[in-house]
Amino acid sequence: MRQAVLDVGSNTVNLLVTEADGGLPLPAHTWKLRTRLAERLAPDGTVAGSGCRRLVDAVARAAEEMRRARVECYFAYATASVRDAPNRERVLDEVERHTGIRLGTLTGLEEAQLTFLAARRWLGWSAGPMLLLDIGGGTLEVAFGRDRLPDSALSLPLGAGRLTREFLRDGDPPSARSVHHLRRHVRERVREIAARGSWESPRTAVAASKTFQQLARLTGSPPLRRGPFVARELRRQALRPWIDRLAAIAAADRQRLPGVSAHRAGQILAGAVVGYEVMRGLDVPAVRICPWGLREGILLRRLESSPPEPAGVTWRRWPMPPAAEAGARH
Repeated sequence: MRQAVLDVGSNTVNLLVTEADGGLPLPAHTWKLRTRLAERLAPDGTVAGSGCRRLVDAVARAAEEMRRARVECYFAYATASVRDAPNRERVLDEVERHTGIRLGTLTGLEEAQLTFLAARRWLGWSAGPMLLLDIGGGTLEVAFGRDRLPDSALSLPLGAGRLTREFLRDGDPPSARSVHHLRRHVRERVREIAARGSWESPRTAVAASKTFQQLARLTGSPPLRRGPFVARELRRQALRPWIDRLAAIAAADRQRLPGVSAHRAGQILAGAVVGYEVMRGLDVPAVRICPWGLREGILLRRLESSPPEPAGVTWRRWPMPPAAEAGARH
């Protein structure tokens, strides 16, 4: 059976299709479309009209891609940019009306648990007690555990896109004052992580997400084109000087740096600040980069038949029943 996970993020819509041969979420087909939705959010997080139209178009194109890939069932969700928007329900209704796909939402805690599961399966039991860090567009997830799911998990509003909108809007490059305020804010929130969680010393610290992958490349790790099985890591001391370097140049210049994509160049500075401060606050000298993340975690839980399912999202049959598909077109 071909199954798909449709991930509507703050910058990109990603589709992962798998046939689950051998009980692993091996990709049979992948597709993505840049939306830069985060750039179209109002200051209060509302998804503005242009952002909603772009989102509808992206999901409609993903639906066509699922048809071409012969998908039989799918799991579709939106991450923090839509989940936390004041007009979330209106946006989700609009997407469903035009595409027939009802996007669900995962809580930050569910995202942390599922990403931890993916990292555990990638690294295996030899990783021992494991600390997971994941910087998204809207939130930072931190989880720790010895088993397949974490014993402790937190989600905080420290995503790279969110912090860029909130702190770094006064110029390109931003002012030294705004960068200082950002760093102080992140440091204070990281203290909450250290105080609220049960974080014993891990044997393995691992990081997921494109932000961490790009920071690792920026500091000297091998490029992604060499494949997922090449070992990569991000060292805290190697990251520290890059904060000042990124803060001193415009986004157009950042995208010329190794590993920094054009659509993340504007928020890579905030991502670097969060990465460094959380590693420092939790006394982590280095993290291993895991190529699997939330989408693979969702598929792994389904393959392992591991309840409970998230409250806000469900697996659905695809294609839609003819009556429902006709309704979506109108």
